[in-house]
Amino acid sequence: MNAKQLIAAINGDKYEAIFTELYGKENISAQKARYINTVKEFAALFGEEREISLFSVAGRSEISGNHTDHNYGKVLAASIDLDIIAAASPREDMRINIKSEGFPIDEVDITDPTVDEALYYTSKSIISGMCSGFLKYGHKVGGYDAYTTSNVFKGSGLSSSAAFEDMVGLILNGFYNDGEVDNAEIAKIAQYSENVFFGKPSGLMDQTACAVGGFVAIDFKNPKEPIIEKLPFDLTAAGYSLCIVNTGGNHADLNEDYASVPAEMKKIASYFGKQVLREVKLSEILKNIKALREFAGDRALMRAIHYKNENERVTAQTAALKKGDIDGFFEGVMASGNSSFKYLQNVYTTKNITEQGLSLALCLAEIALDGKKAAYRVHGGGFAGTIQAFVRNEDIPHFREVLDGAFGEGATTVLKVRPYGAIRIE
Repeated sequence: MNAKQLIAAINGDKYEAIFTELYGKENISAQKARYINTVKEFAALFGEEREISLFSVAGRSEISGNHTDHNYGKVLAASIDLDIIAAASPREDMRINIKSEGFPIDEVDITDPTVDEALYYTSKSIISGMCSGFLKYGHKVGGYDAYTTSNVFKGSGLSSSAAFEDMVGLILNGFYNDGEVDNAEIAKIAQYSENVFFGKPSGLMDQTACAVGGFVAIDFKNPKEPIIEKLPFDLTAAGYSLCIVNTGGNHADLNEDYASVPAEMKKIASYFGKQVLREVKLSEILKNIKALREFAGDRALMRAIHYKNENERVTAQTAALKKGDIDGFFEGVMASGNSSFKYLQNVYTTKNITEQGLSLALCLAEIALDGKKAAYRVHGGGFAGTIQAFVRNEDIPHFREVLDGAFGEGATTVLKVRPYGAIRIE
């Protein structure tokens, strides 16, 4: 369909069912307006008579497995109903042009995608890297024009960058591979793109959760071929939403805090001649506590114990979600949060102990949800930023009132876990 035909279809009921699944019935009107505006922007840039397709890639939230993936651990994550959407059309040459709302257009020649260190940390490098990865994995590539817009806000721990990477691959898959490339493989290609072309040594959790959809369990025992399992649990049907509270904390100068977590865990592993903690048993750690205190320090030891127990929690929570046991799942969320605060110690930085927004948010969540069936914990990498809470829908107004009262109107974002990650809208 061209722009005029597609806008008419969106205004009608052609996309009603898929919009309901992705965003909820109450949000259909707003999403229709959003998609129509995206089509109009595409048409204004690239032409009204082009054959246009629509695409969506979800943001993601880490659910459990706090700071485990870098030591080949286990994580739970979920796709959310904030997403990046695109209107796109194929080209006859080997150029990809992507205009993202609020940013200059990226124009990339993909005839021979190679690493260019001058383009490190740019979206152009991601585009080249995705094309290189598709070819490396034996898939086809080709040119296209696209206009994208995203409501996955940056700095929220919801992975706006991973969603963009997956989007570049999703469009390549739709136009040149008949949609036959599995979303999990698109995620692996996205990690390759980020590591090799973008210049960032990231893990695979973000890209996988954005691409696969729903709740997903990921085991990184073999990080090159992680075990990915989509879990059949419907949070919305259970009557709950996922609330992310942005405390507005300062992320400046936290690199050392983030880097210290994997470094200390790996130092404990090195005592046993191993590269990562996944290769060390908890019983071995406990037998060598005195020596490990002297070798790596108390905090490193506690972080190692957190890691080992967190892996077991993820296993238990995965089993609970498979059974629809929300009580067992919530028990794991709370235990993860408790361990993260006390043993992992990533809720506030010791560089500025007067600023403890996450600690305060968790304190207020406990007060607001007292006597309620709910669960909450630190969200993402920690030290500053956001907390997460699973809140029954009827309890959300009070929860929001309490948390927004401390951190400002709009601090609480209410999210749904959506069933699809990366999807062509048809």
